[in-house]
Amino acid sequence: MFQIEEELKKLPDLPGVYIMHDKTDEIIYVGKALSLTKRVHQYFQASHDEGIRKKQMVSHIARFEYIVTDSELEALVLECNLIKEHRPKYNTMLRDDKTYPYIKVTVAEKYPRVLFSRRPEKDRSKYFGPFTSAGAVRDTIDLVNKLYHLRTCNQKFPESFGKKRPCLNYHMGQCPGVCTGKISEEEYRQSVDKAVAFLDGDYKPVIRELTEKMEEASAALEFERAATFRDLLESVKSCVETQKITYSDGEDKDIVALAADGEDAVVQVFFIRGGKMIGREHYFINVRIQDTYPEILTAFVQQFYAGTPMIPREIYLQEEIEDEEVISRWLSEKKGKKVTLFTPKRGQKEKLVEMAGKNARMVLDADRERIKKEEGRTIGAMKEIAELIGLKSIHRMEAYDISNTGGFQSVGSMVVFEKGKPLRNDYRKFRLKTIEGPDDYGSMREVLTRRFSHGLRELESAEKEDVPSGFTKFPDVIMMDGGKGQVNVALEVLKELDLTIPVCGMVKDDRHRTRGLYFNNEEIPIDKHSEGFKLITRLQDEAHRFAITYHKSLRGKAQVKSFLDDIPGVGPARRKALMREFESAEELREASVERLSKIPEMDRRSAESVYAFLHPKA
Repeated sequence: MFQIEEELKKLPDLPGVYIMHDKTDEIIYVGKALSLTKRVHQYFQASHDEGIRKKQMVSHIARFEYIVTDSELEALVLECNLIKEHRPKYNTMLRDDKTYPYIKVTVAEKYPRVLFSRRPEKDRSKYFGPFTSAGAVRDTIDLVNKLYHLRTCNQKFPESFGKKRPCLNYHMGQCPGVCTGKISEEEYRQSVDKAVAFLDGDYKPVIRELTEKMEEASAALEFERAATFRDLLESVKSCVETQKITYSDGEDKDIVALAADGEDAVVQVFFIRGGKMIGREHYFINVRIQDTYPEILTAFVQQFYAGTPMIPREIYLQEEIEDEEVISRWLSEKKGKKVTLFTPKRGQKEKLVEMAGKNARMVLDADRERIKKEEGRTIGAMKEIAELIGLKSIHRMEAYDISNTGGFQSVGSMVVFEKGKPLRNDYRKFRLKTIEGPDDYGSMREVLTRRFSHGLRELESAEKEDVPSGFTKFPDVIMMDGGKGQVNVALEVLKELDLTIPVCGMVKDDRHRTRGLYFNNEEIPIDKHSEGFKLITRLQDEAHRFAITYHKSLRGKAQVKSFLDDIPGVGPARRKALMREFESAEELREASVERLSKIPEMDRRSAESVYAFLHPKA
């Protein structure tokens, strides 16, 4: 359970982005902060006035998370990316990247230039940014051109060699005179490569040189010249503060880093999609004390990318992993395109990996207790249940329930929990075909027979055609809503299908509350305060809820259908259209002739006929 007061105490006094979630876990607000602890605390202080809209937002906050960055500038760009990706309800001023300037190096030209740009394009140029200060960008471009003697003209070379007189920059020694044809493309390219390295983060030599010149000028009492070097230094520091949040190449990337302490480790994954960082996930894992970072990363990469459908073109790792070439080939085969693993050692990519590692450490230190508690509710609870019934482990549980309220059409439900959490994509509903009336045992026999027969057929088809299917995964244990009778029905069905799966009954007391498990012909008591007991209760309640919900929807449709069968002038097509338009008989009865006639399959006469039938005159 997320305790806001407790989590506020764990916030760091560092720059970053905070993300607010409501009770449905939807992101409702994204903000940036120079100090996360100071800014987020303000929202929950009664004396602090954020305005009516922010107050309303705070009332809906169920939990928050944060991403630590190295500067407020990075936080600003990350905030922009996350707002664009998630469009939170309470964020109103959505910024556009066109407000941020870029530095563009036209590397596709024979004699490249360094230019100012407002938007990166797919023109084979190399882009740096985005940045927040257009003035600093222009100063840095000017500095780079002077430092590395690059051309600033718009002429096209080598076609324009010798066609014009050299410009003033050539005579001032600031340009090598490309237009004269005196410098080779290879020699000029060396200067361009140095400029790119500088913009990519290798700026320490330049800063050192400018600092020395500033100090020399100051010592010589040339204060105006010293001030020029000082201003250039500030511009360089502002612009080359590496922007780790946005990549201009537009490629999909994952950034993977970890923090470990004893037998606990957190792996942080940053997701960059379309060149923008759109989110992150962290994974808490148990390790051995002697495990090294490469060993942990290797195991994580293998397990994580085996189970995710989205594999990026590039994966940046904190350290080189074992069998890197083999894993790269495996990922490339899964994706159908080449996937490359990198361990960056310098520049922008290394800084981004460092940031992921820093956030992993923050999660490990601040969220260790909460994550372990959540793990106890899920995986730990599964272990408890496995120990109770003598199994080595349980990964997947399936629970079944029958609903036949009032003797109406019986239905069955199948809910699935994996690692202690609901796996709703694997839930299934069954409308009984062979059973009429309130026969729970017969209904359960049909449901289980259909479920596992279907699964066996799909397994056979999957082996022949290599086609995965929803029913092919069988549970480690079946949990029946009831005691001995329901368990015996399940065991009989499994025996007929030649399947061996443990079956437990979730036994209830006189107040219809879970009291224990029926397994191997005996009732096993459970500590009602244990996580295992709580998980069984959640599973049982979910199976019942799912069955009841389906049963209600069928009853509603049947009521509508019984009305429609007797309406003059309403045939099968119009009945289907009315059932599609209205969820219940009550909603249909409240509809006016005008609304009825707007349904494509209905005309005015049939709409009046329906309305007259549902509103008979006294």
